[in-house]
Amino acid sequence: MAKTSQLILYRDFAEQALFDAMAGLLEGGESEESLDPYQCANGLLELAARYGFEGNLWHCFLAYCLANHENAYSTACEISEPAEGTIRDLAAHDFGIIKELFDLDITKLPGGFWNGMAAYHAAKRTGKVFNRRIRDRIVMLAKELEEAETVETFQALTAAFYQEFGVGRFGLNKAFRIEERGLEGPSGFTRIEPITSIDHVYLKDLVGYELQKQKLIENTEAFIEGREANNVLLYGDAGTGKSSSIKAILNEYYDKGLRMIEVYKHQFRCLSDVLEEIKDRNYRFIIYMDDLSFEDFEIEYKYLKAIIEGGLGKKPSNVLIYATSNRRHLIREKFSDKREILDDLHGNDTVQEKLSLVARFGVTIYYSAPDKREFQQIVKALADRYGIDMPQEELFAEANKWELYHGGLSGRTAAQFITYLLGKKEE
Repeated sequence: MAKTSQLILYRDFAEQALFDAMAGLLEGGESEESLDPYQCANGLLELAARYGFEGNLWHCFLAYCLANHENAYSTACEISEPAEGTIRDLAAHDFGIIKELFDLDITKLPGGFWNGMAAYHAAKRTGKVFNRRIRDRIVMLAKELEEAETVETFQALTAAFYQEFGVGRFGLNKAFRIEERGLEGPSGFTRIEPITSIDHVYLKDLVGYELQKQKLIENTEAFIEGREANNVLLYGDAGTGKSSSIKAILNEYYDKGLRMIEVYKHQFRCLSDVLEEIKDRNYRFIIYMDDLSFEDFEIEYKYLKAIIEGGLGKKPSNVLIYATSNRRHLIREKFSDKREILDDLHGNDTVQEKLSLVARFGVTIYYSAPDKREFQQIVKALADRYGIDMPQEELFAEANKWELYHGGLSGRTAAQFITYLLGKKEE
């Protein structure tokens, strides 16, 4: 029988307690009497509900453990050719043990309910953690591994998953945020955590701004393909689609290895630690800073300047910074600044200090508010997309009245107007 204690690379799973308990039950070891099959079944069912698994829940659980485990072999295979050499041979040893576990029949366990666990039908085909594409691929991996006749095939199928999707939290999620630990600790943050709910917006959903979108696409594609690319600043009027454009870029290129980490202004001191954690992974990371701006008394921008360009450490080649702002120059300037500069012996130096941050963004893209005609085009496109049947003249008249009281001419106002009409339609 397989001996899980002999695993070399695949140790310390996220669900290690459940892994050990199920292995103990199936192997019939000395501690079998102390194991609770009902508790094990509960653990599998809770995971199935959380991740949307179906079919043989034991196989889905093992496939999830393999897909989520970051080790020297799995990270070497992610988004690249399968690893070779000694590390491959050591992984083969572990896959032999895991395959033995995979081949054990849970319907033989005591309790009388395991037949249902081996052919589980989910109430909903979606989970709370992964998007449907990832969930379906893990379920498919479980079925493929179930049919693998040899350890070599078992390993090849797992390596193919790593090559296609990656591994661990970066492989199974597309967006992340920094979870802070408060004031304690040298870095100020614990780890990079997944964001499990992302807006499903795509570039085709954004009406207008074709030149802006094309410029963003060109830079992003160069980055993904390993060519030279620039940090990007999207600036302009509120509600014009700057943030939506960046979210759309993530959704468009996620399957090509693009990932995004959202960082807030007060977290800039953590950026060097974030870069250290992601620099050797086989993904392309965009550090996303939304609504970026600084008051004249805030100094966090100096951390950002050093990270982008100017510090001793070189920014990793698999990292870019994309930011949005309503301000062109990011740092607030006042008329009183001019009086202060007159008193400054080196006034030009003071000006350059404030302008040097935006200069570190090689690509700047301006999003202007639409005029009335462009606003009406956005309204019409959104109305057609969501099936709102209203005479065009009436639609535009209502839209014009709406924008007068709800923020003026912008894509956001148009979208809010369409949401209002959809709400009335459902009454």
